[in-house]
Amino acid sequence: MKKIYVVGLGPGDEKYMTQAARAALMESQIIVGYDLYVELIKTLIEGKTILSTPMKQEVARCRMALEHALEGRTVAMVCSGDAGVYGMAGIIMEVAGAHPEVEIEVISGITAAVSSAAVLGAPLIHDFAIISLSDLLTPWEKIEKRLRLAAEADFVICLYNPSSMKRKDYLRKACDIILEHQSPKTECGYVRNIGREGESAVLCRLEDLREASVDMFTTVIIGNSQTKQLNGRLVTPRGYRGLDA
Repeated sequence: MKKIYVVGLGPGDEKYMTQAARAALMESQIIVGYDLYVELIKTLIEGKTILSTPMKQEVARCRMALEHALEGRTVAMVCSGDAGVYGMAGIIMEVAGAHPEVEIEVISGITAAVSSAAVLGAPLIHDFAIISLSDLLTPWEKIEKRLRLAAEADFVICLYNPSSMKRKDYLRKACDIILEHQSPKTECGYVRNIGREGESAVLCRLEDLREASVDMFTTVIIGNSQTKQLNGRLVTPRGYRGLDA
């Protein structure tokens, strides 16, 4: 059988992994992934052939996975969160585009937006947008436009990849764009190391968020004009009738 599973591992801890993800790992002979994500599941993949690479080698990992699948092995390409949300599902399908004989099955996982929302409270109850601040693959001008339009439309905004060594001021720049349409008092929150050792969460206002220290392992949620804090939790009302009755 020529098959590749693209497995979303969730935020990190094994308890957040779906049963389907576990089953795909068990069935696979070859495990391919980024070094850190492979390390997170090492107890589940003992005895299997493991192929890992550092960051920024996504295409190389996909080619390795395809090569082994074409040889008749069952391969699991693993990634954090959900494989179809900033994950590996799209790129593996592109790399394997000329090989329809290889079956590709995407195994979904818990993406950072919903896992961070659960830590913070219930900020994504109404319409929201997910935007990555990484400009490695997307021009910053396009990211700016998406931020501006999402803020103007009063979406709750979830930010992935808010900062890195080379992009230390990107969260501040994003907040300044959003402040063109939202109040400085807009309720926000961010979670670092979701579902992993050292998890921490902070609630703040938009005016304070622009000064926050965050990294690539932090997910940021910026509320809309209706988002509020209730008993230390971030909540975006959906407008159910009868709550004031």
